Amino acid sequence: MSATDTLVSFRNVQKSYDGETLIVRDLNLDIRKGEFLTLLGPSGSGKTTSLMMLAGFETPTAGEIWLGQKRLDRVPPHRRDIGMVFQNYALFPHMTVAENVAFPLKVRGMNRSDIAAKVKQALEMVQLGKFGGRYPGQLSGGQQQRVALARALVFQPQLVLMDEPLGALDKQLREHMQIEIKHIHARLGVTVVYVTHDQGEALTMSDRVAVFHQGEIQQIDTARTLYEQPKNTFVANFIGENNRLGGTLQERAGETCTVRLPHGETVRALAVNVGEPGGPVSLSIRPERIRLNGASEGCANRLTGRVEEFIYLGDHVRIRLQVAGADHFVVKQPIAELDGELKVNDVIPLGWDVEHARALDPVRTP
Repeated sequence: MSATDTLVSFRNVQKSYDGETLIVRDLNLDIRKGEFLTLLGPSGSGKTTSLMMLAGFETPTAGEIWLGQKRLDRVPPHRRDIGMVFQNYALFPHMTVAENVAFPLKVRGMNRSDIAAKVKQALEMVQLGKFGGRYPGQLSGGQQQRVALARALVFQPQLVLMDEPLGALDKQLREHMQIEIKHIHARLGVTVVYVTHDQGEALTMSDRVAVFHQGEIQQIDTARTLYEQPKNTFVANFIGENNRLGGTLQERAGETCTVRLPHGETVRALAVNVGEPGGPVSLSIRPERIRLNGASEGCANRLTGRVEEFIYLGDHVRIRLQVAGADHFVVKQPIAELDGELKVNDVIPLGWDVEHARALDPVRTP
C-alpha cells in the first residue's frame, strides 16, 4: 500500500494508564482511504482505547498518529474534523432531529440555507426525511441511531469513527442496521473505523478486520481470510466456530506436518504456526469442513467419533461428538444432508482434508 492510499497511520503507539500495564502496545496500523476497517476483540483488548486515541479523547503514552500529512495526536478533538457515532447515540434531547443533525454545521459557521439543504439530504440518506421536527425521545432506538449517523456524516468528514453503535439494538434491528451502514459507506466512500466485540458484525460489514488481543493486533485481513486462514489459535477461536484438538508435532514436511493426538491417532495438517518436532500444537478445523460416514471416505484424515448431541438451528444442524478425547467436537451440516437415521451414542467415521486443518500455537493457560 502506497503512502497516498493511507489516510490514518498509527506509528509505534502505546497507551498505559498506570505507567506499568500497556493497554495498547506498539500499535502500527495503516488505514486506507475509503475502507471500512473494524477493530474487533474481547473487552480490554485495546480496540476502544485505540479508537479513542484516534478521536482525541485519549492521549497516546508513546508514538504518533497521523491523518494524511497531519500529525493528529497533538490536535484537540473538536478540530480533528472526524465524525463520531457512539453506542448511546449522544443526541441532545432538547433539540429536534433536524437541530441535532444541524449542530456540527452550525459549529462550523455555515449559513442557514446551506445547513437546511445538507440536513435534508442527510436525513433522507438515513430514511428519516419526515422526522426532522420530532425530538429524540419520540423516536425508537433504531431511529435515534440513524439520527446519530446522519449527524456524523452531515459535514462530510473524511473519517467516521463508530464505537459499538449497534450494541443497544435488538438482534433483528442490529442486523438491518449493519446492512444500512454498509450501503451508506459504499455510496459515500467515506473511511470508517468501527469498533465491536461482535464477530458476526465485523464479518458482515468490513473490508478488513483487525483482531485485537492483549493490546496487540493478532491479525488484520479480510473477513474471509481471517475465517479460512487464521494465523494463530486466538484468531481461530475468536472468529467463528472452531474445533480445537491438542497434540504433539511429529514431523514437518514443507507446508504440511504430522500431528500425534493424545490417544495415538495421527493427522496431517497445514503447518501454519508451529515450533520444533516434539513440541505442543493446537489443531484448528472448522465445523462445516468435516465429513461424516460415507462422505469421509476420500478424506486424508479419518477418525471415529461418538455422537453426543444434536442441536437444530433451522437451516442446519450442529452435531456434537466425542473425538480423540475431545467432548466438544462440532460438525455443522445443512439439514438437507443430515442422515435421518443418525442418533446419539452412534460411533461413526468422520474425516477432513489436509488443507482444512491448521496446526497452530498451543493454547496458553493463564
